[in-house]
Amino acid sequence: MSKPDPALPWVDTDQALPAPEQAWGPHTSAPGLLAVSPNLSAPQVAQAYAHGIFPWYSQGQPVLWWSPDPRMVLQPKAFRFHRSLQQSLKRQLQTPGVRLSFDRAFTQVMQRCANSPRHGQTGTWIVPRMIEVYSELHEQGLAHSAELWQDDTLLAGLYFVTLGHAVFGESMFTTVRDGSKMALSLLVSTCLHHGIAMIDCQQNTRHLASLGASEISRKQFLQHLHHAQQRTPVNWSEHGLYWDELLNL
Repeated sequence: MSKPDPALPWVDTDQALPAPEQAWGPHTSAPGLLAVSPNLSAPQVAQAYAHGIFPWYSQGQPVLWWSPDPRMVLQPKAFRFHRSLQQSLKRQLQTPGVRLSFDRAFTQVMQRCANSPRHGQTGTWIVPRMIEVYSELHEQGLAHSAELWQDDTLLAGLYFVTLGHAVFGESMFTTVRDGSKMALSLLVSTCLHHGIAMIDCQQNTRHLASLGASEISRKQFLQHLHHAQQRTPVNWSEHGLYWDELLNL
């Protein structure tokens, strides 16, 4: 007979979350689940990321906080910049009006990620309140987007959170072949240029693994996070694609 799950702490939006090591373990019904809150606030979300914790929940649920072990991460040097992606990216960027950018339309990218159909999913965890809170973090310089444009039409994009040199990838969407991978290439090339060692991917998926992501222990991730946050933040809006870094992978 299996053991019942441990009790989950209920944490108000003005309270600190439990230590990530207190998250449910591998033999529970939801490994990595840490705590529950009644609502989402920008200060609490920023504090959560600083301790390796993130929110993930559906419309109608309370806020669920997670810190999985192991943790899926993409080391920029391990990014699989396949020849087909290189050719697709070069072809797109040679098309008049096509460009890659950071932070041109953060909230629109989040909304498009929320509305993008996902295989095997009927809903989205990017609920309206989450868009509001992460847009507030964007205004504070803590959340950013990478985008692929055709003139004024947004073709693809992803959004991410940053604390110093700690980078937390969140979600992506595309309307063209390899579009989200092109936006990720922009993020990866900028991370390589600035010596950012890791992009957090949170949880293991086949798609992330195909791009070069792999698992590390929560302990390793928290050690990285501690040091990365102390580095000077990147001015993301100033940067373009660094071909040299990508082509030398």
